[in-house]
Parts: sequence; structure tokens; C-alpha cells
Amino acid sequence: MTRRVVVTGMSVVTALGFEIAEFWDKLCTGKSGVGLLERFDCSEFKVRFGGEIKDFDPSDCVSAREVKKLDRFCQFAVYGAAKAIKQSGIDFSQGDSYRYGVVTGSGIGGLNEIEEQHCTLFDRGPNRVSPFMIPKLMVNAASGNISVMWGLRGPNLAVATACASGANAIGDAYKLIQTDRADVMVCGGTEAAITPMGLSGFARMSALSTRNDDPTRASRPFDRDRDGFVMAEGAGMVVLEEYEFAKQRGAHILAEVVGYGMSADGNHMTAPDPEGRGAAHAMKFALRDAKLNATDVDYINAHGTSTPLGDKAETNAVKTVFGPHAKSVAVSSTKSQLGHLLGASGGVEFVVATMALQHQTMPPTINLENPDPDCDLDYVPNEPRSKQLRYVMSNSFGFGGHNACLILGSVA
Repeated sequence: MTRRVVVTGMSVVTALGFEIAEFWDKLCTGKSGVGLLERFDCSEFKVRFGGEIKDFDPSDCVSAREVKKLDRFCQFAVYGAAKAIKQSGIDFSQGDSYRYGVVTGSGIGGLNEIEEQHCTLFDRGPNRVSPFMIPKLMVNAASGNISVMWGLRGPNLAVATACASGANAIGDAYKLIQTDRADVMVCGGTEAAITPMGLSGFARMSALSTRNDDPTRASRPFDRDRDGFVMAEGAGMVVLEEYEFAKQRGAHILAEVVGYGMSADGNHMTAPDPEGRGAAHAMKFALRDAKLNATDVDYINAHGTSTPLGDKAETNAVKTVFGPHAKSVAVSSTKSQLGHLLGASGGVEFVVATMALQHQTMPPTINLENPDPDCDLDYVPNEPRSKQLRYVMSNSFGFGGHNACLILGSVA
């Protein structure tokens, strides 16, 4: 018998806030977390705005001594893990620690540390490079530190599939529990790539919106006037448990993970397949995994990055998978409010999908003022919408052609 997997804890670290209730309220009132950047001088940069996290203090969950050993992307992950674990109510000191594990996703990892130590190397010499550099910049630093801090000795993995990383991390954790490799997994995505090198690199690719004079309206998925995505940072972390394990300990169950699909475009390192064939395959596989028909899905939290090619490709993929039902299913992109958290986006959007089920409400796609004729689905424009939701889907696609899709359901 296939083991069921449920969500018992969740957290976000975003430009719209760190507390779940505040975050959800701002999403549903159409607030934007995008603004001018403040962490470094970007006056000479082509792009000078993003979904930057301000007033972040990880010392709520991590000692000041330990914080110094963690890159910013890892600080987000550890903080988020602590919040999600607290909400779940689980005591990891009880039970078999080899049945508790971690999977985190990050597209880039410790870019802050790389840039800082690169400057140290050339300004002060090789003997002044930090001995903490390597363990800080590793993509697996997030999963490793969470494992160490909570004594989790089960499966421990780090996923790097660009902007699909967070979704792949949660999907992989789901499968580890489902196939009896673990009972509890802490998982999600984290990213902190708003750095001089990160910002300039994406800008030089012409991947970013350049609306410096109007940052809050720059991320406009599915809109005719979209001109690129908006960089953001943060983390989305969740606790997944085997259903009977969670029920036995009296956990409050938030949602059930029912399907996971993944694929590759095999098309181009940065451009999606124009027809969305790889994305469609991931969605089809998730539906098959969940033993659902397309008509069972009530809402899709889209990848929806606000890029000219990406939004159209995802629309084509939805049409391929959902057929006549495509015009009936509601689709929205919360990147319109948050910006694009890269490898963390799938983790945050999984939390959004979970909250949509809890509140029976779909957050809006803001800034959708002039619909693109090629993007002609119901994108829940500008206002949230209440609807009876039983199953919701969350899509994440990344450079390299990585596609991931997760399906969640309510637990009766």
C-alpha cells in the first residue's frame, strides 16, 4: 500500500513578510514586495530593483556565533526550517533520528560568500580567505546545517535545478516518505542571489524587467507589456510527514501531497520549449501520480515569471494538458507580487498552494492590465477569488529546461 504524505508545518521568508498570516494577508490584498534595492550601491546597474528582504534577523532562531558561519541563502533556510518545525509541533529528540531527513533546493547557493571572498583574495591575499568559505558557499550547506542543528540523520540531499529546485526538493522528499525511506522530511527552497554579480549577470542576459521608475508594477505575468522577471530572494520551507505518523502524534494536518511530476525540455539552456511540451509532460506525470484527471484540478499556481517566452510556453502547456478544461481552471502567478525567488520559488509557491486550500481562496495575478492575446486563460487578475478547492497544482520551471509539478489536496 502506498504511504500517504501530508504537510504539517510551513514557513516563508519573503519580501512580503516572514509570518504566514501577514504574508497571506498581503498576497490577498494585492500588495507588492518589490522595491528599489538597498543592500548595495546599484546606481550604475541597468536594473536597480527587486524583491529584497529587509530587516531580516536570523538570531531569532540561530545564535550570533552560528550566523557568522552561514551564507545569507543558508540563513534563510535555517530560519525557515525553524519556523516550519515549530508550527508542526514535532519533537525530533523523540523517535528514530534515521527516519527524519532533509532536502533543500537552491539554484545558485552561496553567491554572497563567493563574491566577498573573491574580493578578499585579490585585495588581501590568499592567506586572508575565510576558512568558512567552502562550507558557506556549498549548495548543500542548507540541508547539511539543518540536519546538524536538529540531529536529523535520515536522507539528506541538496537539489540544484535552477528555478525548479525548491519544487524538486519537496517532490523528492515526498517520494522518500511515500516509499518508506523516511517518516518526516524538512524540505523546501532557498536563494539569496541579489548581489552585484547576480544582478548584473541576469541583467546582461536581458532576462530582467528594466522598469526602474515603477518597480511595484514591473512583474506583470501574462500581460502584453511584460519585459522580464524581477529578481527576489528568500525561502519557503515545509515539514512533510507520513500520514499515520502525523495522525498518531496528533499533528495538525494542513494539506496532502498527492502528485509529483518532472521532466526536461531538452531544448535550450535558458529558453523554454515554445510549445511547453516539457512542462506539459511534468503536469501530466503529476496527474498520473496523483491518479487524477485534469478536470479534478481547481487552481494552478503558475510558474508565471513575467518573461515574454515563459508565460506563453506555460499557457500552451496548460492548454495541452487540460484541453477544454483549460479555460475553466483558474491560474495565477504570485511572482507578480513577490518577484522571482529563483530556486526558492517552488518552496514559497508550495506554501501558497497549501494556504489556497486552507482558505479556499486563490491569490491574484496583479499588474495584469493588458492581457497578452497569446495568454488567454483565467489568470485571476488583480483581485483574489474565493472558490471551492479540492486539488491545486504548483508549477516550477528552470534554466536548463528543468520542469517540476506538484499537486496538493485537502485532507478530509
